[in-house]
Amino acid sequence: MYLHGTSKVNEKGHLEIGGIDTVDLANEFGTPLYVYDVSLIRERARGFKQTFENLNIPAQVAYASKAFSTIAMVQLADEEGLSLDVVSGGELYTALAAGFPRERIHFHGNNKSKEELEMALKNDIGCIVVDNFYELELLSSICESMRVNTKILLRVTPGIEAHTHDYILTGQADSKFGFDLQNGQAEEALVKALKLERIEVLGLHCHIGSQIFETTGFILAAKKLFEKLHEWKDAFAFESKVLNLGGGFGIRYTAEDQPLPAAQYVAEIIEEVKKQASHYSMKMPEIWIEPGRSLVGDAGTTLYKIGSRKEVPNIRKYVAVDGGMTDNIRPALYQAKYEAVLANAPLEKACETVSIAGKCCESGDMLIWDLPLPKSDSNDLLAVFCTGAYGYSMANNYNRLPRPAVVFVENGVAKLVVKRETYEDLIRMDMSIKEKINN
Repeated sequence: MYLHGTSKVNEKGHLEIGGIDTVDLANEFGTPLYVYDVSLIRERARGFKQTFENLNIPAQVAYASKAFSTIAMVQLADEEGLSLDVVSGGELYTALAAGFPRERIHFHGNNKSKEELEMALKNDIGCIVVDNFYELELLSSICESMRVNTKILLRVTPGIEAHTHDYILTGQADSKFGFDLQNGQAEEALVKALKLERIEVLGLHCHIGSQIFETTGFILAAKKLFEKLHEWKDAFAFESKVLNLGGGFGIRYTAEDQPLPAAQYVAEIIEEVKKQASHYSMKMPEIWIEPGRSLVGDAGTTLYKIGSRKEVPNIRKYVAVDGGMTDNIRPALYQAKYEAVLANAPLEKACETVSIAGKCCESGDMLIWDLPLPKSDSNDLLAVFCTGAYGYSMANNYNRLPRPAVVFVENGVAKLVVKRETYEDLIRMDMSIKEKINN
């Protein structure tokens, strides 16, 4: 059993997180329940930031809020001095509602609407990451009509394929994101952007993938970006003030995963950027990165109550829980793998292999295949580890199941940060066909 952060087995023989017994958490807040180890999030954030600070490198570490966006999480990111990466009007609205410093907000996305861009400009956020020619023209038009200026990064695809799942590759040439660096699109975009009076081009952005366990991809991306920046310095007298190499830093979901420490990712990225800047006699740009999963992924644990059991002789044993693809769609979507234990008996020796089924009316609603567990009964508590990224943020109401509550735990204190949805919440936006239509 591999335990992350402050997780441990307490004197009662129960799993404990943040100084609180998970059995007590389940009894107080119900299940399914997302539990976040706040101390581990802080540790991960400082692991990225402190390396830049120790090496005296100007930088921004922007939390990629798509991994887990709530008011409480955004406020925690602010407490740790992070910047914030948002990709929609909803994530931007959450950031503003949380009181996050606007100058540290970066707005991403491949199809930002006119209303979203107006919202960003009205609130004078720090940077807009422009993804395509349509957006560049639209943004310029809005700036002119609102008589405001803004700062941008141009997102480019450097042609680097990270070692990750095909569904979450974003840096290769065939991608819906960014201006292609190889076919001239990026240069065309730069030329157009430099002519726009109300837009300042800070630099370039790229993102090469997700769940990356080595630094080779980041180093190759930096080399490709600097090759172009060298050309553009000579051709257009343009020097990049900012170089954003994105995120995608991996975490440990199972024993198969071997991520690097945050400090190693950062140190090797810094080394390569310094090397390239020196090689081309260019000013050292400010380095931006965007960790998301690597800040919150292994800090999250989902607690479920075990219910029914089905045994297919000589084939499989199914154990069902009170959640599933509505609170964690990643196994169905990506074939993602997880580890889990009985939270009320984590040290008890496994005596059978079972597959953990969700309660949705879908054969594909399976959370974990072939999990060694002690013999379990209904009302036992299952703890699935490393669900902090893309669990709550991708949660849904399929089969009209309410989304779970979210609890932050730290130093023996539990704080409810997202209430559990009720059945009333599920129908709150519904309209009856029996109601009179006002003309």
